[in-house]
Amino acid sequence: MKFFHLIVIIVFFLIGFPARTVSQTQTFASAGKISIETKLSTDKIPAGTTFNVAVIVKIADGWHINSHTPSTPDLIGAALDLEPKDGFIIADVSYPKGSDEKLSFSDSPLNVYQGKQVIFLNVKTSENLKKEIDTLHASLRVQACNNEICLAPSEIPIAVPLEIVETNEKSSSINGSIFASYHGTSENSVSSNDIGAIFQEKGNALAFLAIFLIGLALNLTPCVYPMLSVTVSIFGAQNDTNMLRVFLKAATYVIGIATMYSVLGVAAALGGGLFGSWLQSPFVLGGIGVLLIALSLSSFGLYQIQMPYWLTSKLGGTTGTGIISLYLSGLVVGVFAAPCVGPPVIALLAFVSAKADPVFGFWVFFTLSLGLGLPYLILGTFSGALKKIPRSGEWMVWVEKVFGVVLSGAGVFYLSLAIVPKYSVYVIPLVLFLGGIYLGFLERSGKDKKILLRIKWIFGIIAIAAGIMIGSSLREQGLQWEQYSEARLAEARHLNKPVMMDFYADWCIPCLELDHKTFTDKKVIDATENFVRLKVDLTHFDSPQSESLRKKYNIAGVPTIVFLNKNGTEVAASRIVGYLPPKEFMEKTEAAL
Repeated sequence: MKFFHLIVIIVFFLIGFPARTVSQTQTFASAGKISIETKLSTDKIPAGTTFNVAVIVKIADGWHINSHTPSTPDLIGAALDLEPKDGFIIADVSYPKGSDEKLSFSDSPLNVYQGKQVIFLNVKTSENLKKEIDTLHASLRVQACNNEICLAPSEIPIAVPLEIVETNEKSSSINGSIFASYHGTSENSVSSNDIGAIFQEKGNALAFLAIFLIGLALNLTPCVYPMLSVTVSIFGAQNDTNMLRVFLKAATYVIGIATMYSVLGVAAALGGGLFGSWLQSPFVLGGIGVLLIALSLSSFGLYQIQMPYWLTSKLGGTTGTGIISLYLSGLVVGVFAAPCVGPPVIALLAFVSAKADPVFGFWVFFTLSLGLGLPYLILGTFSGALKKIPRSGEWMVWVEKVFGVVLSGAGVFYLSLAIVPKYSVYVIPLVLFLGGIYLGFLERSGKDKKILLRIKWIFGIIAIAAGIMIGSSLREQGLQWEQYSEARLAEARHLNKPVMMDFYADWCIPCLELDHKTFTDKKVIDATENFVRLKVDLTHFDSPQSESLRKKYNIAGVPTIVFLNKNGTEVAASRIVGYLPPKEFMEKTEAAL
């Protein structure tokens, strides 16, 4: 009997030991203090659409977890990772803001999450998904602490059940109260839905004002400089002394610029193309180059460009400055800046695409264009007044030559983009160097005026020095890239290496800025050493391969830098659109790592 009792005790011990082991493991792991629930923004997911997921994290009373951005690097921050799945791409991950709490084991406050917190995901789906019941799998890394101790970190599995339906099948929004606080922005990034948030929270008036100011800021991009010279050339030659009429003509000219950008922006947003990408045609680029060179020769006094009388008389003027001709001039001039202003308007493109309302999209881009055109309204109105300045002829001849050099340099730049795009960046230092020699020392106007002569010398020296400095910087060794391939991408995932992909085009001017300013910085080179660095060529944006890649990675404009973590999932908060200087680029890189 005693032997039987001994057997029973041993059996209960063996059965109970694993249970106690698991219980103790759960007691000392962070997962025991966390419960997770998921909610969707829509009851069904039509293929090719975007939907939101709310990951609701409930933390036990008296406990907290480190926030996504913990106060010190030795702490393990909360991080949500979605397992790679064909047909699904994370467009945005939005973590809540933590609160600073003073705990007994830390001398300084720690940034933590307590109570109930919500992490939002924005997920894009492929049009090729089949109708089925599916599941997205993810994991949440957490480390739970109370006021005295921290538990071992845990990877908590998460399953998100989905019902995928046909593209044209209707779906309904659900869980509106949960998603009301989500505006598509991450704590560490700015998403295209910022514009939507302004419309919802601030109203239409302030939203359109913000868009107008964005347009005004676009004048800081380098491609708009030829527009300044062309505007002065058009309005500086007019003889109209009535300021009101001149203002109305300048307004007509600006409306022409605005019309060009409105049509281009709406077409890009609704058609899924890249803003300004139609300029990649060598014929269009070459045509712009020839036009700018022709205007520059006019500035040098070789001839005066004037439209035929039979045409100008019908367009409303005899000197090429009639209302209709000025409107048409604005349409043409608006083309010059398209390669530069593309990246800053990507957010608007995404917003208009989501709205799918062409009329609303037109007014959004028209407002943006009016902001872009405001300096030209002022410049056009007062360009003619330069002739009224006393003794203007003694220095205005030289100023016109300056505009001529700018226009000719821009013309050669566009021609090089059409013929030898890889070498187009060298046009800038060459024009500065040669232009400095000509304008500072060889141009003969005002040679008997000491003040003007000294101004020319100073101008020439500065231009020559700038040309030499820029030219020497172009020879610096930059990042070493590999050409994109699916095989190399798969190999990086197999080796658990993060990936940095640069989506670029030969005709993209901000891409050249990145290559020769940011990617030559030693700190940027060192910081990206652990990445597999891939160049993705979208020069021929409408080719099947380019179109496939643009849809796969949701590329609305170039340059776009996409960072993938070791699992092959995009780090949405680190995505870069447009040019960034080295310091800001480093911040994005650190977040990706």
